Amino acid sequence: MRSDAAPLSLKVAAGAGLLFLLGPLLLIFVYAFTTEERSFVWPPPDLTLRWFAVTWDRPDVWAALGLSLKVAAVATLAALVLGTLAAAAVSRARFFGREAVSLLVILPIALPGIVTGIALRSAFGMLEIPFSFWTIVLGHATFCIVVVYNNAVARFRRLAGSLVEASMDLGADGFQTFRHIVLPNIASALLAGGMLAFALSFDEVIVTTFTAGQQQTLPLWMLEELIRPRQRPVTNVVAMVVVLVTFLPILLAFFLTRDGDQTAGAGK
Repeated sequence: MRSDAAPLSLKVAAGAGLLFLLGPLLLIFVYAFTTEERSFVWPPPDLTLRWFAVTWDRPDVWAALGLSLKVAAVATLAALVLGTLAAAAVSRARFFGREAVSLLVILPIALPGIVTGIALRSAFGMLEIPFSFWTIVLGHATFCIVVVYNNAVARFRRLAGSLVEASMDLGADGFQTFRHIVLPNIASALLAGGMLAFALSFDEVIVTTFTAGQQQTLPLWMLEELIRPRQRPVTNVVAMVVVLVTFLPILLAFFLTRDGDQTAGAGK
């Protein structure tokens, strides 16, 4: 009788890999409860909930969190619009240089963040654009668009063109066809892409360093706090929030896209 159970050695290897990946995250959670406020001592001398109250009363934490949420929301909205339009053009139209356009769209996420940051900082300097909320949004949108584009273009290519043609033959205009035929079939892909884009924007550091000026998003605030000798567990409490804010959208995006092959007309 054939058994599909994985061998013990494979299970051990998988467990070791997960421990290697998730071990540092577990340490963040532990140090958020430690009573030691100046250094990371293992094991923690004792556990306390004090740092959650301290973090709650820090106005600089709330300011940084608010800026990160606003930047991520606006960058995600811009990415949803531009990424969807680009995906529709590349997947549904035939024109000279289409593959080159596709490559250029995904290039920002393939480049090192420091290259993108330097390029944006140079462009803002040349155009004499002062650093502001919008310069951070523009920086984040460069890679958020790619995430939405990749999700949308994959779904567009699984959507049968005959559905759009049938809608137009029945008298629907372009907007009606998009609203009633195209959008319902790509909605989960757009939602997943938006969630991933939001998560990436929320915890972005390198590009933000070059486009924020004197402003502090939550990741930049965390970097600055790490060099201070007191109340280091506050940084770990904030890190817990960042982990949860980024993990939940990624998890939801996974569940939304795992059945993407069920698009109407796929494979026809």
